[in-house]
Amino acid sequence: MDHTIHLIGLNHRTAAVEIRERFALTDFCSPETWAVPCGDGIAEALILSTCNRVEVLVVGKGDAPRQRALDCWSRARGKTPDDLAPYIYQYRDDDAVRHLFSVASSLDSLVLGEPQILGQLKTAYRKAVDADTAGLIVNKLLHKSFSVAKRVRTETAVASSAVSISYAAVELAKRIFDDMGSHEALLIGAGEMAELAAMHLMQAGIRRIRVANRTMSRAQELADRIGGEAVPFDRLFDYLVDADIVISSTGAPDAIIRAADMRDVLRRRKHRPMFLIDIAMPRDIDPDVNNLDNIYLYDIDDLKEVVEENLAQRRGEAEKAKAIVNAEVEAFSAWVRSLALQPTIVVLVRRG
Repeated sequence: MDHTIHLIGLNHRTAAVEIRERFALTDFCSPETWAVPCGDGIAEALILSTCNRVEVLVVGKGDAPRQRALDCWSRARGKTPDDLAPYIYQYRDDDAVRHLFSVASSLDSLVLGEPQILGQLKTAYRKAVDADTAGLIVNKLLHKSFSVAKRVRTETAVASSAVSISYAAVELAKRIFDDMGSHEALLIGAGEMAELAAMHLMQAGIRRIRVANRTMSRAQELADRIGGEAVPFDRLFDYLVDADIVISSTGAPDAIIRAADMRDVLRRRKHRPMFLIDIAMPRDIDPDVNNLDNIYLYDIDDLKEVVEENLAQRRGEAEKAKAIVNAEVEAFSAWVRSLALQPTIVVLVRRG
């Protein structure tokens, strides 16, 4: 059987946040609910959709799986392949494997060396397994990706002093508010990025942290871990009145904060300045909020300057990591080639 591997995607380098938002694929749970149903030339599939990238990996015969994946992806978002074309990259076979290994090892991340992407890739793999779209190639490729990422983290210092998106968000807040000890923060969402943001806020000396989440129990769990206060999501705008720093990371399908909402919040807080950072994908905060006086709204793309300052010291280690990736690509390629030989070997053994 032909085991051609295709990877198509877009990321923070090829598409601005509003484009990534437009083509996000955050809800791939089963072949029925979207996207790349196996069949029509596709034997296996996996989808990775995060705040900084959307990637579709497919396996099948020849070039048909790649075109089928493009058609399904664009149609799922109400677009056409031509709409996607200006923003995507496309890799095949060894190049696709190399790219995936680099992604897993955080060599292709906005934040070089950040650990979150590996967890996101593992989640994507579990969804593919649950949807029965992970077969021989995807299973082997993903497990190898995880082991390559482990090698990179243990054999190089690429992750030393790595900053997270949450760290960069707090660093940006510190540039706006000199004395963090006199200010209050509200975290909207209670996931990993919210917890990381809470840790950095505490280290910066923030006076108080509140946590709002649609599931109150999750907000309470995070608040208990950080010594903060959980607040009901349905009173979000009441608590925004007291918040000088807002970090939002819910992953809701639509914006939860709009300009009209914030006009009322600003009036109630007597137009004291507010810093809002939206690290969700799709975005939680309507960009029009940034047109209001005394509100400073930033999204993921605005964090690049903070990230670049931290990057130079780890670039040398990244070269060592790339050498590991290249060696592992060769090994994986040899394994794929061996699959084509197996039927011949079986015949020879039977004749022998």
